[in-house]
Amino acid sequence: MEEFKSLNKEITYLAQFISEDRLARIADVISLRTRNITVILEDIHKTHNANAILRSCDGFGVQDVHIIENKNRFESSSTSSLGSHKWLTLNKYSTYESNVSQCFRTLKSEGYTILATSPHHGNTHISEVPLDKKIALVFGTELDGVSDEVLQLADGFVNIPMFGFVESYNLSVSAAICLHSLRTKLMNIPKSEWQLSQHECLELKKDWMIKSIKQGKRVWQRYLKTKGS
Repeated sequence: MEEFKSLNKEITYLAQFISEDRLARIADVISLRTRNITVILEDIHKTHNANAILRSCDGFGVQDVHIIENKNRFESSSTSSLGSHKWLTLNKYSTYESNVSQCFRTLKSEGYTILATSPHHGNTHISEVPLDKKIALVFGTELDGVSDEVLQLADGFVNIPMFGFVESYNLSVSAAICLHSLRTKLMNIPKSEWQLSQHECLELKKDWMIKSIKQGKRVWQRYLKTKGS
């Protein structure tokens, strides 16, 4: 209860620096955010593709993205993501003995079923994936797809139906198709089953408000100093 009071107090303070229209926009977007679907990006080396996927995640209301960095380091770019990385929760795995294993263990402990996207393994179309459990979709490199380690540790595999000579879509297009399919299905489920919790909403609202304010970090630091004095 005290934590909720503290968050509400912080939000009230920040609200004086933001327009009513912006506050309404933040509230609308948060109400449609979900963690029932998440995305894992494994060692993607083309920055524009990775950032295009972040843009799709934001557009489809997927809050969390998990980034596995083995050989390649991810760098966010406002040019290709249109700043969408600011509104997402990015979780990076780069310092573990096995970054894939650590990422998968973390997500499985949170109740996720991990599905690797691959045109060569399994025959479950993305449209056939049930949403009775939380889903984590893994996307691999543009050239080789997901790694052997992902293939061994994933709970299952999904693909996108193809109707031409090519065997797969561009990586960012594939992600957008998958997210559109899952999001469409999600919208037929009661909101209470996939929306963020009240506490998650407040934490996210505070974070987005700070990012929406000009020199928001400085404003926030000033508040913390006042609070501590």
